[in-house]
Amino acid sequence: MRIVFMGTPQFAVASLDELIKAGSDIVGVITAPDKPAGRGQKVSESAVKQYAVANGLKVLQPVNLKDPEFLEELKALHADLQVVVAFRMLPEAVWTMPTKGTINLHASLLPQYRGAAPINWVLINGEKESGVTTFFLKHEIDTGDILFTEKITLTGHETAGDLHDRLMNKGAGLLVKTVKAVESGRYSEHPQSEILTDTELRSAPKLTKELFNIDWNQPALNIYNLIRGLSPIPTAYTQLNDKTFKIFSAELQDSHPAIQPGGFLTDGKTHLKFAAKDGFISVKDVQLEGKKRMGIEEFLRGVKL
Repeated sequence: MRIVFMGTPQFAVASLDELIKAGSDIVGVITAPDKPAGRGQKVSESAVKQYAVANGLKVLQPVNLKDPEFLEELKALHADLQVVVAFRMLPEAVWTMPTKGTINLHASLLPQYRGAAPINWVLINGEKESGVTTFFLKHEIDTGDILFTEKITLTGHETAGDLHDRLMNKGAGLLVKTVKAVESGRYSEHPQSEILTDTELRSAPKLTKELFNIDWNQPALNIYNLIRGLSPIPTAYTQLNDKTFKIFSAELQDSHPAIQPGGFLTDGKTHLKFAAKDGFISVKDVQLEGKKRMGIEEFLRGVKL
């Protein structure tokens, strides 16, 4: 099969790499345009582009996926199948182009956590399991007929960064399995409506800045899950010494604080813990505005609280 791969971030690179190792014929790679990044606004290439160029793959970087010139270039690749991993929403003219259709790898157990940020929301909501799903694209986002899924059990302590890496590798393997099944014709499609249960459907919308600011009036477990779900990027934060104080990791302490939510206790050397509604959050890996990221003991040595 002639395959066109579409993706942008590091999460997608693992899938592209596994497809190549499995012998897939990748005739083109579609990724985001280069853009300025960082303080110097140096032009940055996507992780997928960097990998594709290093491996001699043809790369297209359309600004507009409906651009007639891009559509002609895509059509000229004569793809039998398109594979999408962590890319943007495709217009119908793109996803209906290949003879065998377009499949997508999604980092959740669909139909749960449809949307842009499934890895974050699974942890923020304190779920016990997650996984990856492959499906055929259709009009509504993340609603296509499911091909394969693979589950993983969550510990209740991993960060979004940890889960990202687990699902990245798990998804790459599942995608290779899916591509081989589509190529052989040995697969079945399962409408998501058949999988829906009485459980409430949870979505995974784009993360907003309002979410990052910790509300210490919430239960301690909710705050702990928020910190995990936003670490290492974009990171939950609070205010300390009138500055933004990012928290990358913490421990949950089940006790009844005698101080108001948002207040903190510290010995000035080894620990700093904030009071929540029903417990403490002991912070471990932090960054105060204008400072570097550091462990709590190093942080306490350099700041007066």
